Amino acid sequence: MNVVDSSAWLSYFSGDKNAGSFAKPIESLEALLVPSITITEVFKSVLRQRNEESAIEAIAHMEQGKVVVLDNGLAVDAACFGIEHKLPLAGSIIYATAQKYGAVLWTQDIDFKGLDGVRYYPKPKAS
Repeated sequence: MNVVDSSAWLSYFSGDKNAGSFAKPIESLEALLVPSITITEVFKSVLRQRNEESAIEAIAHMEQGKVVVLDNGLAVDAACFGIEHKLPLAGSIIYATAQKYGAVLWTQDIDFKGLDGVRYYPKPKAS
């Protein structure tokens, strides 16, 4: 199973230098878990940078995976991971989701670097 964090989704949609690193987990829909918080973050980012139509198209692709909603148990786990690993709120929810399902977390967010079950790719340098 795979969880792709928001930064990796945005990389994939923008076609930047890391997009190829995230293509396989994103396109392997049968093994793709999508934390609902990533839908919020990606929709907001694409809406701000492009427009509502592009944002709707982005989340339509995301919803082809299995969307995992934030329930009470996952919320508590996220809080614990947030404190333990000093993760921001959304990151702690994403990491807790990956841990709950024994999934690999794909990211270019440095907050996750070095954590168990994470495949981290540094963000490409801006040109």
